[in-house]
Amino acid sequence: MEYEYKTIIEPFRIKVVEPLPKLTRNERVAALEKAHFNLFSLPARAVTFDLLTDSGTSAMSAHQWAGIMEGDESYAGSISFEHFEQTIQDLTGMEFVIPTHQGRSAEYLLMRSQVKRKQVVVGNTHFDTTRANIENAGAEALDFPSPANLDSSSLDPFKGNMDLDKLGRYLEANSANTRGGFAAHAKVAMAIVTITNNSVGGQPVSLDNIRATRELLNSYGIPLFIDCARFAENAYLVKSRDPRCKDWSVKKIAQEFFSCADGALMSAKKDAFGNIGGFLATRRGELAQQIRNLMVITEGFPTYGGLAGRDLEALSIGLREVLDESYLAYRIRSVEYFGEGIEKAGFKTVKPFGGHAVYIDAGLSLPKIPPSQFPGWSLSVALFREIGIRSVEVGSVMLGKKDAKTGREIPAPKELVRLAVPRRVYTQSHVDYMVEGLAQLATTLGDLRGYRFIEEAPVLRHFTSKFAPL
Repeated sequence: MEYEYKTIIEPFRIKVVEPLPKLTRNERVAALEKAHFNLFSLPARAVTFDLLTDSGTSAMSAHQWAGIMEGDESYAGSISFEHFEQTIQDLTGMEFVIPTHQGRSAEYLLMRSQVKRKQVVVGNTHFDTTRANIENAGAEALDFPSPANLDSSSLDPFKGNMDLDKLGRYLEANSANTRGGFAAHAKVAMAIVTITNNSVGGQPVSLDNIRATRELLNSYGIPLFIDCARFAENAYLVKSRDPRCKDWSVKKIAQEFFSCADGALMSAKKDAFGNIGGFLATRRGELAQQIRNLMVITEGFPTYGGLAGRDLEALSIGLREVLDESYLAYRIRSVEYFGEGIEKAGFKTVKPFGGHAVYIDAGLSLPKIPPSQFPGWSLSVALFREIGIRSVEVGSVMLGKKDAKTGREIPAPKELVRLAVPRRVYTQSHVDYMVEGLAQLATTLGDLRGYRFIEEAPVLRHFTSKFAPL
């Protein structure tokens, strides 16, 4: 009998390395002050562990780098586009594939072509750029997350799900027509299900939930789109947590998800291991033509979409590589290992651990700092100052907003700090070092102060606003 090892190992060898910046605490304090306490404004040379995002920060494989050398740079109808198109058609079952330079461009094109002013786009929880593009189109983004998210410690396996009871009541209350008797809902333009659900802790969506969401939306003639930036991680978590799917391949599970949707949009900077790129895919030729007519103005010709042929080649390879289940087992277990260490260090976390990041519940970890003083921002700043970790706040700076009448802050549902783990970049010793630093930081959490805006950006304010400690 073959021995089953308990130790998780990286299923790859390191071929190229780059130096890791390591500053003193005083140097990090000076960098924070110069950046006005906004981690997005820090230069990368000041950051030791860059966990700001898993988007565009992956290490590409030798096969992908070889693909870059083979990229066809023809302006129209390149061979690399054919490879890209065929890979996505095989994965999603959708005929029409439109490359874009990144995910938010796909969001912009979809909203501009399909959403009217004062309409609503519903979702399991829209992330920042999705919400911004919906609002930029003059529409409203409404979230219907699973009620299991109210308890960060809940071990519900599918906290990324859509709250179908709440969504059903909303659709019924806002419909002027009888169910099933008309072509489209007058108020709701579309639904977007994000897999995994980034805003609530990188939590997966179940196959039952996406199917039931499809059935509910069919009753009202509402199209369903999947934001599939982390489709493979979601599929692997379904395989791991739903006993009925344990013998299915990750690819088959992903294809089942896509079969429920009218279209899909993706930032290929996540599960495709790309440093740039995205796409929008659909079954509807009319929608594809509308998008192509729009994109020529901003993205370029529809067969390159703002990308070089070498990018298209690398992404098509990455979309196949990510389905390797030995890689996904390592990926999910590595994030769990990091989360277990953070929890042992003394922080409250979102459970169960998701696929791409560990989320610290800053609201629970820093109970003395109220939402109006941004506890997640405070913790993010402290993580950089004390350890050299760049993280991102997913709380009332990113997802909160001001009341239009009173000017008061409307807080986010939770005050989270996301530690996003770039794919194939950091090793276990890096994680152990960070956990050691977190354990030291945990002893001083009561000394942390809140923050205030000194210059507030009108949209996506977490990217460029300036802050000062209270």
